[in-house]
Amino acid sequence: MKVLVAERIAEDGIGILKKDFDVDVRIGLSPAELAGIIHEYDGIVVRSATKVTAELLEKAASLKVAGRAGTGVDNIDVPAATRKGVVVVNTPDGNSMAAAELAVGLAYSVFRNIPQAYANIKNNDYRRNKIKGFELNGKVAGIVGLGRIGGLVAERLKASNMRVIAYDPYVSDERYKSLGAKKCETLDELLAEADLITIHMAKTEQTTNMFDAPQFAKMKKGVRIVNAARGGIINEKALYDALADGTVAGTALDVLQKEPNFELPPDRQDYKNPLLELDNVIYVPHLGASTQEAQYNVGVQIAVQVAAVLKGEMVPAVNTPSISSAQLAELRPYIDLAEKLGSIYFQAQAGALRKIDVKCSGDLLEKDTRVITLAALKGLMTPILEDNVNFVNAETLATARGITVSETRDANLEKYTNLITLTFTTDEKTESISGTVFAKEEIRMVDFFGYKLDFEPTPNVVAIQNIDKPGVIGKIGTVLGNAGYNIAAMQWSRNRKGEKAVAFVSVDSLITDEALDTLRKLEGVLKVSKLAL
Repeated sequence: MKVLVAERIAEDGIGILKKDFDVDVRIGLSPAELAGIIHEYDGIVVRSATKVTAELLEKAASLKVAGRAGTGVDNIDVPAATRKGVVVVNTPDGNSMAAAELAVGLAYSVFRNIPQAYANIKNNDYRRNKIKGFELNGKVAGIVGLGRIGGLVAERLKASNMRVIAYDPYVSDERYKSLGAKKCETLDELLAEADLITIHMAKTEQTTNMFDAPQFAKMKKGVRIVNAARGGIINEKALYDALADGTVAGTALDVLQKEPNFELPPDRQDYKNPLLELDNVIYVPHLGASTQEAQYNVGVQIAVQVAAVLKGEMVPAVNTPSISSAQLAELRPYIDLAEKLGSIYFQAQAGALRKIDVKCSGDLLEKDTRVITLAALKGLMTPILEDNVNFVNAETLATARGITVSETRDANLEKYTNLITLTFTTDEKTESISGTVFAKEEIRMVDFFGYKLDFEPTPNVVAIQNIDKPGVIGKIGTVLGNAGYNIAAMQWSRNRKGEKAVAFVSVDSLITDEALDTLRKLEGVLKVSKLAL
């Protein structure tokens, strides 16, 4: 597999990718150049400059994952990626501290005119009375967006003896209380009180132009604004007018709606923006994540995530159910179990599947089980579609083949503390398989189409259905031994004496078709399936 690194990330991150994949580092590609080569790659890593558009994704015939080394993903068309089955991952925690510290630094700068003072000094102008500023002490800080970065900013501004108020309709009351911030029920309430407004929201359809002329009209005269989040949240024409008429005393920006090319030298730079002509505007070129620590963190983190996706693992992705790294670690054994259970059907059974039901029982009901369903579907579709299945497109691929997907949650459970049951319905019959997790991480298959067992799914398994009579198991062992296969584990199960039984044989290496054919020819053997689990 090939990965394109289209923007600069930490060398250690590139090294992680190179361990398992062919990696091309090509910085500064134009949109046309990128479009001309994207079909070659299974993964792409970007930061904020490269745009992964719907048009680009249409040309990305092999692309499985798009990784953004940073927090936001507004430069990636997530809906288009989801339709194409491309997993979108980012690093929401890697640069949080860097972004928060920059926002606080910009707040001090816009109150104390620090950049303007330095510019005067460079011009041999030492008249300090021209650049008298204001203190943060005792002022009201209005934080718009109280997530990871907003929370860090709140803590630091409180330490500057500011009174912190906040507006974020998506966080709990407990979040406000834990940060010591007054909750504003509406944005207008915050606008009327704040001496400083600092923005920490993602750019979405709802937040685009969130600060427009009507909002500026409701602000306290002389307010100062910091935006280290995303360009486009503030309408720049309305901001210009508010700065010009004195409604806004000053603004410090790390982001703009349209930004310059950060790779061009000064003699080739032709970027213009009316805001940058105003003396009460501070602008830094999208430095939110530009610390040594943050760049290292996001580069390594995005490399790990992109590699995991390409290896078929579940990661906290933008376009899969919201799940934290801690939750994912807790659910990992159940995800692995569900995927293995799902992979059995098309390896063991023939014929079209009409419906699959994924039932979670027992203490699993305390968890978000949606990812378990996706894992089961990924397992189901992988044997017939090989490596084109992931946690984003698995359900789409199943439904496109006429398979109805349902989810069941059942609190009633007697024998096990947790149980995952997959029920498969065809036009002729309904069958199910089940598995459980012991001691937090030991996965077991406990029901195989009606046969009870306690079997650890391993990478190479031979499932054999045979007539329940003496001597069959011995013959199976002899065939495998003569063919050079070491048997790691064996288990048998039957429903009623003298009828049919199943044997599960775990071997240390991939079994050949020739060996399988020899097993099928044994007297008493009814069916043999090779299961790659």
